[in-house]
Amino acid sequence: MQPLHQTAIVILNWNGKSYLEKFLPGIIKNSNDSAVYVADNNSTDDSVPFLRTNFPQIQIINIERNYGFAKGYNFALSKIVATYFIILNNDVEVSPGWLSPLIEHLKNNNVTAACQPKIMDLNRREYFEYAGAAGGFVDKLYYPFCRGRIFSCLEKDEGQYNDTCEIFWASGACMAVRSDVFFQFGGFDENFFAHQEEIDLCWRMKNAGYKIMYIPESVVYHKGAGTLAKSNPRKTYLNFRNSLIMVYKNLHFPKSCGIIVARLFLDGLAGMNFLVAGKLFDCIAIIRAHFSFYSGLNKWKRNVNKRNDLYLTGRISKSIVWGYFFRGRKTFGDYGV
Repeated sequence: MQPLHQTAIVILNWNGKSYLEKFLPGIIKNSNDSAVYVADNNSTDDSVPFLRTNFPQIQIINIERNYGFAKGYNFALSKIVATYFIILNNDVEVSPGWLSPLIEHLKNNNVTAACQPKIMDLNRREYFEYAGAAGGFVDKLYYPFCRGRIFSCLEKDEGQYNDTCEIFWASGACMAVRSDVFFQFGGFDENFFAHQEEIDLCWRMKNAGYKIMYIPESVVYHKGAGTLAKSNPRKTYLNFRNSLIMVYKNLHFPKSCGIIVARLFLDGLAGMNFLVAGKLFDCIAIIRAHFSFYSGLNKWKRNVNKRNDLYLTGRISKSIVWGYFFRGRKTFGDYGV
């Protein structure tokens, strides 16, 4: 089937009328006449009537219930015929010229499956933003972090990450991906519901020999925590559980087993830290995450083959947990990468 569009910008929305009102005009203005879709995850606010009245040029995909990020995007993208998808959060402000560098890179580099822009903090515009910053990496235990962001420590952009480079994962806040590759790998794992499903998808694509890239000429500004607050125990649960699922799915046994055992200990320390900080429900969320992971082992579809561990550019050989909490290494450059 011939693509209907070269590029389709797809924004998943749930009760985000205020974000649509604020950010859609800039997206439309700065997106080179690309098709813009809003996939609405059964919002209970008046997002859809607002779009129909104020943005009749926007194509709306109505989803019958809130499927979360993973299934919501899988459903929406299955309805769109395009060469490239731009997966874009509803709380992202784009800058003039943001789109072309992403699409041009994909056009000129067939081995690249997905790429992301430089993601800056909307509220502190000189600083990188938590969900992607200057590209996603993982440490020796496969904990995710970013160039420009280690745990909650965000770096100021002083041009230190202005190089195009291969990364481990591209942010779901703003990701350009080849549609054929997206569907080849079955899209996002719907068991994840939300959080880290983009890392899992990128990992699966890397295991097949594709590259994931960071393109600094493209710049967007992300508000962050637009659907779930950073301190929400639901987010804590999903992040810890989904991170375990990724390791189990994408690494060979017994290596995956060793990583998971180490994670059990370190996640326990994280739970104790939450408890000491008075965040009881976040501590409980970590316990629930582990029980959910172990009880669901029969349904996490493993993605192991002879290429696993061969295409791990974007993984460092050090522990960010040890470096950050015990050695005071707060920036990406502190890890000698």
